[in-house]
Amino acid sequence: MLTKKQNFLETIHGGKPDRFVNQYEYMNLIFGTDPIGRVNPYPAPGQTIVNAWGVTYSWPEGTPGGFPVHDAAHKLVKDVTKWRDLVHAPNIVFPESEWADAKKAVAAIDKNEVYAAYMVGPGIFEQCHNLMGIDDCLANLYEEPDAMKELIEYITNFELTLAEEITSKMGVNLIFHHDDWGTQISTFFSPDMFKEFFLDSYKKVYGFYKAHGIEIIVHHADSYAATLVPYMIEAGIDVWQGCLSTNNVPELVKKFGPKISFMGDLNNGVLDKADVTDEEIRKEVERTCKQNGKYYFIPNLCQGLPMSTFPGVFEKVSAEIDRMSKEVFK
Repeated sequence: MLTKKQNFLETIHGGKPDRFVNQYEYMNLIFGTDPIGRVNPYPAPGQTIVNAWGVTYSWPEGTPGGFPVHDAAHKLVKDVTKWRDLVHAPNIVFPESEWADAKKAVAAIDKNEVYAAYMVGPGIFEQCHNLMGIDDCLANLYEEPDAMKELIEYITNFELTLAEEITSKMGVNLIFHHDDWGTQISTFFSPDMFKEFFLDSYKKVYGFYKAHGIEIIVHHADSYAATLVPYMIEAGIDVWQGCLSTNNVPELVKKFGPKISFMGDLNNGVLDKADVTDEEIRKEVERTCKQNGKYYFIPNLCQGLPMSTFPGVFEKVSAEIDRMSKEVFK
């Protein structure tokens, strides 16, 4: 029997996997031990915080995650042409001694079995709209492109500093990077606009990681982003996690594997609900496993962490994936 890591690699390279990769099993995410995470925390369910960028974040109980508060009293950047007066990236350069707990946590992971993973978020686009709101952010791409490009460069340089700290001081070998690029049915921007504003930034950031010991880049975007897959490949993404079924995942697997693999096709909006039945979970997992097949695909609830909003849903999905492995991999 292959290790979880071996089975993952056989899956994304079109080799000889002996079962489905079961959601996030191939990565061990490190949380709560590194100094960067302590400086810039994420709210817990039911909590509202102001993060190190000055963005107010709220996570209402019973919702899938937190989101910035963008009313008039809390929006940080109201005029993007004045962003330099308002946006100040937090310090993320720390002495080696402050990384001791993170290094210890990484050292405890059996890297022959799984990847030691670090989650980066928000990504470059999300950081832009966190500062000013999604509507203003998208409008500013049209109305103030020069200011937006300057801000994106500033955020990119922050991410490059973050990448240097992670790769030089932590010892992980997988990066799980969050940046949602669309709604359930469309991207926020055209492929041409993505290329103009964001592609080079991601090529720089992901290129740096790959050049400094990171073996796998997993990009989270639980949205429609099928039209951006060629640019995901160009940017160096190995796995797109969060690909909703609205992307026609079987078609993407057929068209783009083995250049990139797809992790998702089990929509949280369909399964992660209080009244979901075991039969609904069974049918959806069976559908996705049979439609997408053994290669370049990982069945997964699309939410960007190994969890579900409603207790037990994630675990039931995992159990059904194991059942389908026994059926498909005979």
